[in-house]
Amino acid sequence: MANTACFMIVARNDIPIYEAEVGSAAKREDAAQLHQFILHAALDVVQDLAWTTSAMFLKSVDRFNDLVVSVYILLNPLYLPGSRITSTHFDTKVRALARKYL
Repeated sequence: MANTACFMIVARNDIPIYEAEVGSAAKREDAAQLHQFILHAALDVVQDLAWTTSAMFLKSVDRFNDLVVSVYILLNPLYLPGSRITSTHFDTKVRALARKYL
């Protein structure tokens, strides 16, 4: 069975700063636009939930067809606002963990 996941990190003001599509399923031609659409729709739900819970993991906050959105809310004091995550080491680790757990 083919699995795919899109791992995104979003900064303040709903700005995506990292994105990795991982998995064994064939990549859709419109995947980038679809993931952005789903991300921004789910962020509205996340913003509402963030104020009502102290949990850092919000499981299944939104669904779109067969895609499920799960969210971790983590604050990083070392993050420079407005910057993208460009570390190849970070990207390699994310993809390795995805291969291991998908």
